[in-house]
Amino acid sequence: MNRFSKLLRASLLLIVCVLSVSAIAAGGSRNAPPPANESELLAAGFKVLVATTKVQQDWVNNLRPNEFRPMQRTGKKYFIYPDASKTQIYVGGPQEYEAYLQLHPERRNEQAARNAQVAADKAAYLKQNQNMETANGRDLSNPFLGASWNELMGW
Repeated sequence: MNRFSKLLRASLLLIVCVLSVSAIAAGGSRNAPPPANESELLAAGFKVLVATTKVQQDWVNNLRPNEFRPMQRTGKKYFIYPDASKTQIYVGGPQEYEAYLQLHPERRNEQAARNAQVAADKAAYLKQNQNMETANGRDLSNPFLGASWNELMGW
């Protein structure tokens, strides 16, 4: 019994340590970028769109603060910067975004890191998807997946 309780304490201590280290790493690695200046966004050519409906206001409030969000609509690329306190967004195209990045080169590194993370996530997904397909080994043209009538009927 004594040996079991020591093992249990050691396991709990290990779990607490791992959770503490992961919480510190997660909290410390995410430094929020400084908020963008409204006048700089307007000078770069961004347009202001005010959220008027409840759905639009909820959407603006759910966007990550102080981050540009790339979007594509009708084949055109846009960059959106939310201002939740005023329930509005700043919208600009690639030229306006590039003009803003000329004023703030530190944001370029953030965007590159975000793009690298998205690419890594996509590669991991594709690898997992390929592994799942080979593990399943299912042939969709065979509805019984290789099982015979005898196996299906229990004969």
